[in-house]
Amino acid sequence: MRFGYDVTSSIGYYVNSRRKRTRHAQTGTAPTRGALSLDGAAGRWVVAAAVLGSSAVFLEGTVVNVALPPIGRDLGFSLAALQWLVDGYLLTLSALMLLGGALGDRYDRRRVFAVGCVAFGASCACAALAPTAALLLLCRVVQGAAGALLVPNSLALLETSFREADRGRAIGHWTAWSAVSTAAGPFAGGGLLQIGSWRWVFATIVPVALAAAWAAWRHVAPAARREGAAPSVDVGGALLATLGLAGTTWALIEGPTRGVRDAWVLGAVAIGVGALVAFVVAERRVAHPLLPLSIFRSRQFSGANGTTLLVYAALGGLFFLLMLELQNVLGYGPLAAGTALLPLNALMLLVSPRAGKLAQRIGPRLPMTVGSLVAAVGMLLFARVGPGAHYVDTVLPAILVFGVGLSVLVAPLTAAVLGAVDDELAGVASALNNAVARLAGLLAIAALPIAAGFGAAREASGRAFAAGFSRAMVICAGLCAAGAVVAWATVRRGRRAA
Repeated sequence: MRFGYDVTSSIGYYVNSRRKRTRHAQTGTAPTRGALSLDGAAGRWVVAAAVLGSSAVFLEGTVVNVALPPIGRDLGFSLAALQWLVDGYLLTLSALMLLGGALGDRYDRRRVFAVGCVAFGASCACAALAPTAALLLLCRVVQGAAGALLVPNSLALLETSFREADRGRAIGHWTAWSAVSTAAGPFAGGGLLQIGSWRWVFATIVPVALAAAWAAWRHVAPAARREGAAPSVDVGGALLATLGLAGTTWALIEGPTRGVRDAWVLGAVAIGVGALVAFVVAERRVAHPLLPLSIFRSRQFSGANGTTLLVYAALGGLFFLLMLELQNVLGYGPLAAGTALLPLNALMLLVSPRAGKLAQRIGPRLPMTVGSLVAAVGMLLFARVGPGAHYVDTVLPAILVFGVGLSVLVAPLTAAVLGAVDDELAGVASALNNAVARLAGLLAIAALPIAAGFGAAREASGRAFAAGFSRAMVICAGLCAAGAVVAWATVRRGRRAA
């Protein structure tokens, strides 16, 4: 779950920077941009379509966390199965994010976005009706794949549809509403669980996704294929990335129960690592790579992504385990657990825009460093949450401190990523950073229980789980602090690049 940050880092298109700069220098032309005004009805419909589509994915990514305990009780999920319920979604979403952006670049972006919306709605409906655990897990995997088509093209619709004077305002509206939908997930999920079954958590997303598809198809003009777009899509790279992440994730989740010497675990490690190595080799050789590795020559870009990996690993581990801790250990109901996070939502909406303005004025380095350190202190406070803990004197202080740190961090982190590369690589830079954050949550949910000493637990409850939760929060605090060190060492001191 990624409060605030998801909504500012999902541009899903890219072109070869050198070829495009050379062509424009020779012809005197400039990249084609849209001409819509935000004050017109057509412009407002484009924003509505982008907001509805991205909100469906962001909301689904957060609302499920609250539903984990009742899903586990109803379908007999073990802790490992609950990990897969979250990681199956994150796996395909993170691994296929760049592919979704490349498809939008190669074909009509509106069409790819609409297909993603319809597929996401259909997979949500399937999850709501799933009679078995296996089918529910399969639906979650399909949800992630559909989201990978939808998310990177939602912001790209705004980037390419609006005139330059209105583009920033349009993205600002999208950011604000998408942040609200993301942050409201735990509260909405708690309310749905209070009055009905966990199946409503999936069913209520269906009309949102379908409304986004209708708005895009009806009110967004089809775009001509962009000049300089790659003539082919690197499907092989996407398959290698997915296979590599799937193998390593399976080994991390199943290893504690099967044993590290189990043949299946060792085979999964070999396949996963081998596929990831093959992905890097392939991306160096193909003519139009899914991920141009030259982008990592930027020290700030690599450092900002390192900070993303560390901080969002802590964030993903926190929200996965916190919902289980509040409900299974402290005895909160679903609605109470979701309501407990409302102060964090308020802080994100109030502080994050101001932190973005500050980063534009003084540069992202200091806000990123301070925000990560404050978030680390909040993580340490979460370690005090255990059996018998009270909300006001234990849970709330941790949420407030962590919320301030996260709110200060997220907008400057986006500025650091996009300010580290040329404008023509902003698409791949933001899509990659979005995928890195998803990957961070994927790996944290798989590895954090192992690192905290309760990876082999069958149940996500009891004193043993509570003790493991406290150790996990200390580890998360260390990850956030490490992210602060990386940010301070790699991000430029000066103002962000225009």
